[in-house]
Amino acid sequence: MDRQKLIERLPSILLIAFPLFLFLSFAFGHSQYALLLEINLIHKYRPKYNILLMDDRMYPYIALRKEDAFLKIARNTKEKGYIFFGPFPTSGHAFKMITLLNRIYPLRKCKTLPNKPCLYYHMGECMAPCVQKLSREDIKSMTDSITRLMNGEKAEVISDLKKKMKRYADKLEFETAAEYKRMIEAVEHITSEQKIMFTDRVNRDFIGYSTREGYLSVVFLLYRKGVLLGKNTYVAELEDDLNDLLENIITQFYQRHEHPKELILPMKEIADVLSETLDFDVSSPTRGKKRDILSMALENAKQMLDQHFQTARLNDDVLLLLEELKDQLGLKKTPLDIELYDNSHTQGYEPVGAMVKYINGEKAPTLYRKYKITQPNPQDDLASMREVLTRRFTRLKEENQKMPDLIILDGGEIQCQVGLEVKEECGVDIALAGLKKNDKHETDSLINADTGEIIPLDRKSPLFFLLMRMQDEVHRFAITYHRSNRSKATYKTIYDDIPSIGKKRKDKLLQIYPTIESLEGVTLEELSQIVLKDAAEIILKKREDYFEEKREIEEKSKRLNSARKKNG
Repeated sequence: MDRQKLIERLPSILLIAFPLFLFLSFAFGHSQYALLLEINLIHKYRPKYNILLMDDRMYPYIALRKEDAFLKIARNTKEKGYIFFGPFPTSGHAFKMITLLNRIYPLRKCKTLPNKPCLYYHMGECMAPCVQKLSREDIKSMTDSITRLMNGEKAEVISDLKKKMKRYADKLEFETAAEYKRMIEAVEHITSEQKIMFTDRVNRDFIGYSTREGYLSVVFLLYRKGVLLGKNTYVAELEDDLNDLLENIITQFYQRHEHPKELILPMKEIADVLSETLDFDVSSPTRGKKRDILSMALENAKQMLDQHFQTARLNDDVLLLLEELKDQLGLKKTPLDIELYDNSHTQGYEPVGAMVKYINGEKAPTLYRKYKITQPNPQDDLASMREVLTRRFTRLKEENQKMPDLIILDGGEIQCQVGLEVKEECGVDIALAGLKKNDKHETDSLINADTGEIIPLDRKSPLFFLLMRMQDEVHRFAITYHRSNRSKATYKTIYDDIPSIGKKRKDKLLQIYPTIESLEGVTLEELSQIVLKDAAEIILKKREDYFEEKREIEEKSKRLNSARKKNG
């Protein structure tokens, strides 16, 4: 929108925005779920300026008649003799699903039965109940198969479609084979499970949590009469035992809020304890739709915690914080031009480096830089950092550009040592610092690379939150670049070859933890919110093996550096 149009619309924008006092966001894996939640909330709160989606009609459902396996679109789910599937955001979505089901199964198509078989019978898409009586077994077989498919059990249908596709391809009937391929893709796309409503209309809550840098976020997803109608979020400092803190937060929440009929938790141990103290059902499912919604709750909790670090203390005077950073590091001048560097890869595949720049404490995205790693051992993060810094410093010198006031590396003493060596090799004079993690993988110290001094950080201080925002930004930029490269290539992930993790679960894991570095600090309990405990243990074992190999590389590099200095 140009400036003139913005000025013209400003009064109406202010009129709409002025009453706003609370803004909540939900994380979903599909835009369809977001649209359904929007419709739910519009029906509940009836906002003044929403003229669309305001009518009281319920969502469209697909109704399957048990008597003769006839499909139709319905909005009243209380009609007897039908099995209902849905809801769907619009009747168009429901109609596409009915069309697909009619292609897969030889269902009755005609509302009124004719006196002779129609074209669908001759095409093999109808069993012609108009001229022959169908057995109860045939009808039950079709209704059971459709029910399984609509409940997400699509393996049987896809397997059958693949066999037909291969049969026609072997007969060189490629157009027909391509049609079956499109049907397989449609099944994969359309049958994604609905996470916005339960048809049993039960009041139930789902809880997800995430931990980071000594903080805990907890999300309550609130379903009322089977409909997702809101969420409550809490962020607290993680000073006590995790399970004790979660139990206290949940207990206190239900002392002040309406009790559901059922509470769904990702941790069985806490569920067992709370089931004895709360006056409603508490459970911890291991699979199915409820487990999928727990994954959605975890995604919201993780997003909430990231948002907390991005928005906390935003009103602080950034220039004063940069002065404090100068004093902490003993710099000669205030670091108004700061660069941060990070690497990202998936077990050595598609390795990339990234640099983000802050001017006067504010992001300067136009000055960000991306680096595709070319050194031969992509799993060696030290060598990758050496390559990125060498390329950056060399270019700054060759083009006679201004050097930054401070460089911050997301790593410990070894990363800082690499930075010092590159500085010396390139002949540049730039202040260098690092962010150091403790044994819980939480950032707790600042390293002055030039003096070797380790400066503890107060997790409640404004400077800590400023550094965390900077660290998050370079992580985000590196991961985004890595993802864009990864999507263009065939690659392996840490989640491959784990028996209980299929494509859907792997996609969910990659969405929340896209790289092996993003798993740093993740606990077994947190990961078990998405996958079974056995699978979570395998993932964490792979993670520990990776970081152990990384530590060995760093130690080897440290020994080589020491030997080089001793001989030099």
